[in-house]
Amino acid sequence: MTPASAPFSTLSRRLALLAMVSAMVLAVGATIAPQRTWSNLLIVGFYLVTLGLGGALFIALTYVSNASWNVGFRRVPEALAVLLAPVGIGLLAVLALGREHYAWHSHGTSGAGTFWFKEMWCNSTFWIGRGVVYVALWILLSRALVTVSRRQDKTGTLGLTIANKRLSALFLFVYAVTFSLASCDWLMLLEPLWFSSIWGVYNFAGMVQAVLATMIVLTLVLRSRGPLRGIFTDDHLHDLGKLLLGFSCFWMYIWFSQYMLIWYTNIPEETSYFIPRMQGAWGPMMVVNIVLNWIVPFFILLPRPCKRSESVMMKVAAIVLVGRWVDLYVMVFPSTIRGEPVFGLWELAGGCLLIGTFGWLFSQSFAKAAPVPSADPLLGESLHYHC
Repeated sequence: MTPASAPFSTLSRRLALLAMVSAMVLAVGATIAPQRTWSNLLIVGFYLVTLGLGGALFIALTYVSNASWNVGFRRVPEALAVLLAPVGIGLLAVLALGREHYAWHSHGTSGAGTFWFKEMWCNSTFWIGRGVVYVALWILLSRALVTVSRRQDKTGTLGLTIANKRLSALFLFVYAVTFSLASCDWLMLLEPLWFSSIWGVYNFAGMVQAVLATMIVLTLVLRSRGPLRGIFTDDHLHDLGKLLLGFSCFWMYIWFSQYMLIWYTNIPEETSYFIPRMQGAWGPMMVVNIVLNWIVPFFILLPRPCKRSESVMMKVAAIVLVGRWVDLYVMVFPSTIRGEPVFGLWELAGGCLLIGTFGWLFSQSFAKAAPVPSADPLLGESLHYHC
C-alpha cells in the first residue's frame, strides 16, 4: 500500500462502518417506525441514484459539446456513474417494499372516471416494470461510457473518443425521457391525483445542482490528498462554481414557475400539493429549502474570488448538498407521514447511510482506474486550461 493510498483505505473502511451501523439502525426502525424508515430510505435511494445518473450526464454533455476543460478530472464523474448499478438496484428494492404508497386508492370501489389513464399508469406491475427498465438502461449506457473512456488509457485510440460522443448522444436522448418519467413515478405518484407538467425539469435542476456540489467537494478533497494535485486547478474550480451558480438560479426559476402558476390558477387538484407544505411547521421548511438551494449559493458565489476560493466553495457545496436533502424531504414526507416535520434517530440514520454508502462506493470506484485519463487527446488542453 502506497502512502498516498493509505489515507483513502482508512477513510473507506470508516465510511463502510458508518453505512453498516446506519443500516442496522434503520433495520430496527423498520419494525418500530416503518413509515418513517421507508420514507428515509426512499430519499437516500433517490439521492444516490441521481448522483450516479448526474455523473453520467456530466460526462455525456461534455463529450457531445467537445469540451476539454473537464478532461483532467473526468475520473470523478466516471466514478459517480459507476455507482448506478448498486444504488439503482437498492432503490428498486426500496420501491418494491413500499408499493402500497403508490397504489391507486383515491376512488375506492368506484370507477376511475376521467382518471382511467392514471389508474392504468399506477398499475403495480406496470409501475415496477418501468422502474426496472429505467435503471437497466441507465446502468447499461453509463457503464458503456466509462468502459470506453478507461479502455482508451490502454489503447490510446482516437476512435474511442468518437465512439463515446455517439454513446453520449444516445444516453442524453434516453435520459431525457426516462428521468422525467422516473421522477414522476417515484415522487409525484406518492400523491396520484396531483400533477405538474414541469416536475421532471424541477428534479433535473435539483439533480444537476447536487452533482455539481458533489464534484466540487470530491475534486477538492482529491486535490488536497494527492491524486488530482496539479491537475485540478482554481480555473477548473471557477468553472464548476459558475455552473453551480447558474443551476441554483435555474432551480429557483423552475421552483417559482411551478408554484406561481399553481397559486395563480388556484385549481384544487393542483394546490393540493402546496397547501399542506405551506401550513404549520412545513412553511419554515419551504423557506429553508429556498435559502439553502438558492439564496446562499447565489449571493456567495456572485463575486469571482469566491468561486476560486477552496474554503468558500467547499462550504457552499456542503450547504447545497444539505439543501438537496431538504428538498427531497419536503417532496416525500408530507405525502407519506402526513403530519408535522419530524427529525430524529431514523432521519439521522438515513443521512449517515447516505454519506457512508456514497463515500465507500465512490472510493472503491475511483481506486479502480488511473486518476487521470492519460490517453485522451484533449488532456493537454485541460491541464493548461485558463478561464
